Formats: sequence, structure tokens, C-alpha cells
Amino acid sequence: MTEPLPWWATRFIRALTAVGVLLPAHGRGSVVSLEVGAGRVDAEVRDGRPYQVRIGLTAFGKADWAAITQALAAKASLTVQLLRGELPRDVEQIFKALRLPLFPSSAREVSLDCTCPDAEVPCGHLNAVFSALVARVGDDPFTVLALRGRDRETLLEELKNRLISAEPLDPEFPPLTEVMDTFFASGPAPGLSGAALLHGPPSGALLDQAPRFAITAGGEDVTELLRPVYRALTGELPPE
Repeated sequence: MTEPLPWWATRFIRALTAVGVLLPAHGRGSVVSLEVGAGRVDAEVRDGRPYQVRIGLTAFGKADWAAITQALAAKASLTVQLLRGELPRDVEQIFKALRLPLFPSSAREVSLDCTCPDAEVPCGHLNAVFSALVARVGDDPFTVLALRGRDRETLLEELKNRLISAEPLDPEFPPLTEVMDTFFASGPAPGLSGAALLHGPPSGALLDQAPRFAITAGGEDVTELLRPVYRALTGELPPE
């Protein structure tokens, strides 16, 4: 039984069909090589003789990808899934919000070429390459992103760099690397007098403020059992 295609492969097929470049006709020949790069697919199809097939798709520029990467990095859950090799559905919405379609949205975005003499476009060789491309997309969702101008390694590296160098959301809270020396320090507690700051509160004061324990130990109150421990921790001498 054939396993269902992942959502991104199904969405890719629908997009290509909607813009009229993927036809239900069967492919012709055998695809012997298929290379995917930024904005193009180069393939060789053997059908009695070899034919060179090229499919072009508009790739986004550096400024567009900077905006895309920033938007993706702003959503930690998306970044985590991408780093796992997954393509969340929400990624397409990120592209749409930036008015940059992840999947082909117009026939003007796609160019087709084959060295065969057939007048029909797409010819059987192009259809064969489209079938192989859909299979590649099903196995690796980053194929679509590569066509738009970012291969897997480059995109994931950019996402990692953005996460590492991300500015704090609130300017009042500096990056952790800048406050490590004082991270575990604390200022004086509010409401304490100068004498209390100098000598510290008696150890028993803390226990007296704690709610009474609902259990006992050996018939004795747990609070009373803890008093010697608190005195030892604070260096306070036991009462004479």
C-alpha cells in the first residue's frame, strides 16, 4: 500500500497544477539525473537518446530571505522543527505574510525547457522530471526552500546564528553573557532595617513565618526540629 504524501508534497502538486505547468499526462523516458539549485532544476532524461530538461522557479533575493529568516527565528517552535528536518505548515503562512509565496502561485514564476523536438509544453520529458521532482520534495521538504533560494545547510545555519545573537525582547534585561558576574547576587530585601541588614534576622524568625506543617516527626513538631538546623546554617548560637 502506497503511503500518503506529506502535506508539503501534496501542496506542491496542487500549486503546480493550479498554474498549469503540471499536467496529468504520463511522463516519457527515464530520469537519469536531477539537480536542484536556487531557482532551477536541471535534469537529464533518456528516451532513446538523452535530453536535457530545465525547470526554472523564481528565487527570492537576499533581502527577502533576511526577512524570511527573521520571521522564522521569531517563532522558536518553527525553528526547532526546521532544525529537526521538518517543515511545519505554519512556515507557508510566514511566507504569505511577507507576500513571498513558498509554492508557485503564477505561471510567470515557472519556466520550462527541454531539448527534445516535441512542440507540446510541457512535453513527456518535462512531465517525467516533474514526477521525479515531486518525489524528491516528498522525501526532503527543504527541496522547495532550495528552489526559492536557500538550501538546507544555509538556512539552518542562518537560523542558528539568529538564535545565538538574538537581542533580548526587553531592553531592561541585558543578555545573560553580560551579567554573569552578578547573576546570582541580590540586593537588600525590601522592608529590612539597617540593623537587620547588618546582623541578619534571627534564624527562628523565618520558621515562625512559615505555615505550620500538617505532619509531625516522632510526635514532635517539624518546625521545632528544624530550628537547630537553621541555627547551624546561620552560625547562630543556641539559646543558653
